[in-house]
Amino acid sequence: MKKSLAYLATFATLALVTQSCSNDDNNDTVVDESTAEFKHLRVLISDETTTALTLVNPLQGNSISFEAKHPKSALYTSASGRFAGIIHRENNLTETFDTGLEFHGDHVDIKGTPKFGALTGISSKPTHFKSNFGEILTFNDGDGTLTVGLESEIHKNGATMKTITTGLRAHHGAMAVFANGTYAITEKDNSIPGTLPERVKIIDKTGKELFASTIATKGIHGNAADGDQAVFGSASGILVVKNNGEQSLIPHPEGFGTAWFGTILETNTKGKFVGYTAAKGAYLIDVIAKTVKPIIENTDIMQCKVSYDNSKLGILLHSGNFISYDLNTLNVAATERNIIAPTLKTATQKPQMEFTQRFVYITAPATGELWMANIKNNNDIKKIKVSNTPFRLTLMGFENNGDH
Repeated sequence: MKKSLAYLATFATLALVTQSCSNDDNNDTVVDESTAEFKHLRVLISDETTTALTLVNPLQGNSISFEAKHPKSALYTSASGRFAGIIHRENNLTETFDTGLEFHGDHVDIKGTPKFGALTGISSKPTHFKSNFGEILTFNDGDGTLTVGLESEIHKNGATMKTITTGLRAHHGAMAVFANGTYAITEKDNSIPGTLPERVKIIDKTGKELFASTIATKGIHGNAADGDQAVFGSASGILVVKNNGEQSLIPHPEGFGTAWFGTILETNTKGKFVGYTAAKGAYLIDVIAKTVKPIIENTDIMQCKVSYDNSKLGILLHSGNFISYDLNTLNVAATERNIIAPTLKTATQKPQMEFTQRFVYITAPATGELWMANIKNNNDIKKIKVSNTPFRLTLMGFENNGDH
């Protein structure tokens, strides 16, 4: 299952090269592609204590620094891969960022230098981010609204994300985007205490209810969608909501007890999702077959992420070991190996991880670095200085080496 302040556009002028390497995307360095990252792949990293925002070019091993509006921002890549949403939840602000990379099927065009977008969003505690079908959205915990912007307007002067009034109570919610232009959105009926919602309904772009909730749960958290159906983690079971309003529950695996999936991840196969709970591990959810199969059963998982192309599941354990699985076969894709030092489960700021077909990227909050580990070569680990206390990261751009 991530903007009206005009002066944000000037932030691009603050960009500074922070590594000694050139940041020229068109340099003529000859690189062995079998051991290198894709040319048009980027990593964007925020900082916990400062407004530093770092864009890393893994192939060249260099970075460019920018200044976000606030520290400790959450980062999300848009559906196109070109843009990012920068979420400042406690400051009620969403910024946008452009890599300048545009995908054209078999190659990538350079559409300008990396910079902040003009499009911004002002909303009450934007928390849950989604991007699909040319839109970027936030669910706003402060008032239960949706805020929606268009990727095509990211560089439109004065552009702001529009708020959709949903008529909901404020809650820690989520939404999913359907291919037909409607949204599945959580709602709170106060049947359980706390901020978690219990139901999901479908609305249109004006906020009008199209299909009411038909199933009440004992709490919802986490969701993903494939365009036709949305899956929500629920204490009552796995809630499946189709775009025609049909709703159903898939039971948790036998022996789950009170555990349930608080995280749902999308895969590259329609109808298949990953459910994750720290209490049990990661499982493949098939909403067509209505099955839930274990991928890894382990209670020491620190990070559980799908690869940038959604074809694999990567697991980073508190021990510092990494392992990945092919989501089509559920077989091991990358044998377990140690990458970083162990992390205490009680650590307040833990390393964050994302991975591509070729490399695993892990933040090192204590040293201010991004670690870049070759999936196939245990001896190939690079450390790139980024900022004082790297907080969140997101992969951007494309796993592609083609130029126009």
